[in-house]
Amino acid sequence: MKYAISCLVAAVGLALASPALAEGDAAAGEKVFKKCKACHAVGDGAKNKVGPALNGIIDAPAGQVEGFKYSKSMVELAGGGLVWDEETLTAFLTKPKKVVPKTKMSFAGLRKEADIDNVIAYLQSFQ
Repeated sequence: MKYAISCLVAAVGLALASPALAEGDAAAGEKVFKKCKACHAVGDGAKNKVGPALNGIIDAPAGQVEGFKYSKSMVELAGGGLVWDEETLTAFLTKPKKVVPKTKMSFAGLRKEADIDNVIAYLQSFQ
């Protein structure tokens, strides 16, 4: 009985220590991410393009990709502690200019909640 309880405690602790995964489908997110590829890259050897490379973006502080020149408003928000958690990414992917006014990103946003969840799940595969 003690062994079972200690295993349960260990499993709960591991679950709490592990980052939560988006509820989306990473494979479907890869297809949706094709809309983003003109400006962003992910994966081995990803480099900044018109937008920053997005490896490790989940739960990362905004404006921190080395070598990328961010808009003034992104720099200000980053200085104020903006972090790309799931909630903020969801809002940004829905309406980028609502989250970061005067962002350099010209993309209008994704309309479908499932597409947003899937893109976030895809990005999580590059942590």
